[in-house]
Amino acid sequence: MKTYTSKCFAGVRFATLLIASTLLPLKSIAAEAATDAAALSDKVSELSTGINTVWMLLAAMLVFFMQPGFALVEAGFTRTKNTANILMKNLVDFIFGSLLFWCIGFELMFGEGSFVGIPHFFSLEEMGKLINNGLPIEGFLIFQTVFCATAATIVSGAMAERTKFSIYLLYTVAISVLIYPISGHWTWGGGWLMNSDSDSFMMGMFGTTFHDFAGSTVVHSVGGWIALIGAFILGPRIGKYGKDGKSKAIPGHSLTLACLGVFILWFGWFGFNPGSQLAAAGSSDQTAISHVFLTTNLSACAGGFMSLIVSWIKFGKPSLSLTLNGVLAGLVGVTAGCDLVSPAGSIIIGAICGTVMVFAVEFIDQKLKIDDPVGASSVHGVCGSLGTILTGLFATEEGLLYGGGFGFLGAQIFGVIIVGLWATFMGFVIFKGLDMLFGLRVNKRIEEEGLDVYEHGESAYNS
Repeated sequence: MKTYTSKCFAGVRFATLLIASTLLPLKSIAAEAATDAAALSDKVSELSTGINTVWMLLAAMLVFFMQPGFALVEAGFTRTKNTANILMKNLVDFIFGSLLFWCIGFELMFGEGSFVGIPHFFSLEEMGKLINNGLPIEGFLIFQTVFCATAATIVSGAMAERTKFSIYLLYTVAISVLIYPISGHWTWGGGWLMNSDSDSFMMGMFGTTFHDFAGSTVVHSVGGWIALIGAFILGPRIGKYGKDGKSKAIPGHSLTLACLGVFILWFGWFGFNPGSQLAAAGSSDQTAISHVFLTTNLSACAGGFMSLIVSWIKFGKPSLSLTLNGVLAGLVGVTAGCDLVSPAGSIIIGAICGTVMVFAVEFIDQKLKIDDPVGASSVHGVCGSLGTILTGLFATEEGLLYGGGFGFLGAQIFGVIIVGLWATFMGFVIFKGLDMLFGLRVNKRIEEEGLDVYEHGESAYNS
């Protein structure tokens, strides 16, 4: 019996050793597999972040390229004697805007707070902790910088050909560090218009928040309304209105430059709108980017087509200048809802904006007697606001025409009004203050002979 028991124990020990010798390598393999899976996951995550970062920076480059587009449009729609001044202002927009937005505006826009962000001046590390969107904070800063520069450069076109260059520098500072960052904080910076907490003002009032995907209101209407107020306080160019009060056309010197500028802006808008997705690595992001590309382009084409038709009917000839602005009107209008509307919806938005723009230009010029040489207030102010409101109608999920009720439309209207009031009020305070302190306008002789030589000591054309 003892011998039998010993043999049993020996058999058990042998079986245990055999099982252990078999399982230990399997355990080691499983551990190595888990380590490899974790490393692979880290690599995939790192690759996704890299793709998203490159896409964001590429989009920033495209938006930056809109600066020369604006410069050419403004230069083409104005006279030869002021071309160097126009180009200089568009250059300085980005120089000053980049420096000021880095040190002050970015912090006010994306810092913590409901009305305005708590600034962490010159501290990207602290801002990175607050934003934490998975992208390098330096890249996100430059992406937001080019948007800020766009808002500032819109104003220069409406106030072209009669504004002191030194005063232009001062109001560019105000736009870059105060007006745009604060209203931008309400919308893109986590402020009260975008607060989706159940007890927030917007949720309590409308049941939803304000939506502006890429800046119809945040960027374009802000620039457009400031431009309108600036042109109003500045007054019309000499010879713009006769003694009878009727408007007289002051043709620009080169529709070739203007047309080239619009094509550049159209191209840059494919960074402006799709780039606002801020990601390209996932399949959902790729679908979203492609959708935004499509709606952006369709709206631009619809805006251009309708402005061509309306100008043809209204004036007996298809106007190139109005068609160019119609393309821009379509682009501006769809920018708020390019992610939410269908392709058909984007065409309708572009068509409406292209049509309204023609009448807005005429109304501002002939009824309000405000001289806007490039139509910036109509294209950016009117169509930026209109496109944002139309998003409340045509958004495929919350839009009124898709059964979403009045909540989202109400939020869009409210956001447009609030941001518009902010821009116009601050524009009035700043321009009126500068006019009283220093005078906005150059003297009569400089305006008649051209700002190029008197303001900059050189001319764009020497022949």
